[in-house]
Amino acid sequence: MSGTVYLVGAGPGDPELLTVRALRLLQQADAVVCDRLVGAGILPYINPAAQFHDVGKMAGDCRHRQEDIHQLLLSLAGTCARVVRLKGGDPFIFGRGGEELLFLSGHGVPVEVVPGISAANGCAAALGIPLTHRGVAASVRFITGHLRDDAGLELDWSSLADPTCTLVFYMAVANAAEIVAALQRHGRGGDTPAALIHAGTTEGQDWTVASLRQIPQLVSGFKPPTLLVVGDVVRLAQRAWSVAGAGQRLFRDAAEPCAPVAA
Repeated sequence: MSGTVYLVGAGPGDPELLTVRALRLLQQADAVVCDRLVGAGILPYINPAAQFHDVGKMAGDCRHRQEDIHQLLLSLAGTCARVVRLKGGDPFIFGRGGEELLFLSGHGVPVEVVPGISAANGCAAALGIPLTHRGVAASVRFITGHLRDDAGLELDWSSLADPTCTLVFYMAVANAAEIVAALQRHGRGGDTPAALIHAGTTEGQDWTVASLRQIPQLVSGFKPPTLLVVGDVVRLAQRAWSVAGAGQRLFRDAAEPCAPVAA
């Protein structure tokens, strides 16, 4: 009889943002299969007696193919009662959790999905950026900035031109210049506020706020994984800091201050 695989979202990095369910599973796990984007501060919460498998992938690194991870999970489910597949953010938002769910379910392995705070939600909140805001942004879209097999950014750019929609690009470093050029070409103004965020919610958090047109010159100072947030809601961050003054030791100076959004 096979064990259960738990697809667990570890959140954006701060261990205090783990769900209670995620924490309990980490403490009870017989085996943990861990992604590279899981915050280092979360690892001490894993059952020390559990098997630990690091399957983190980096661009151009073929050591941990997705097919190999599937087979590892299947093998572990045959010998372990509780297998935790630990992923940064949420397993169903650019985490390939859906692929793993389909594979394991197709082989008769019970799977439970444990959602996590997504990188977009967590990192934006850490800077005081609301992804939606009445009168400013009526919707938000999560977009991958790096497509499978380096196929290029084949996106419906015209649909991303709506100024009332906040855009969050995951894995945005490599293609930031292409993203910015395409957005401006299809109607997003070059003065649209934008933010680059690396390691959000952690002590290593790094960020900058600028106009959209400045992003290609600034992105070279950021390491993957970095989020690119585009939209007028970015202005609200600076307003929140000026009122609360909290957490500023984690932030570096903004590249280009943005005009505040009216209340």
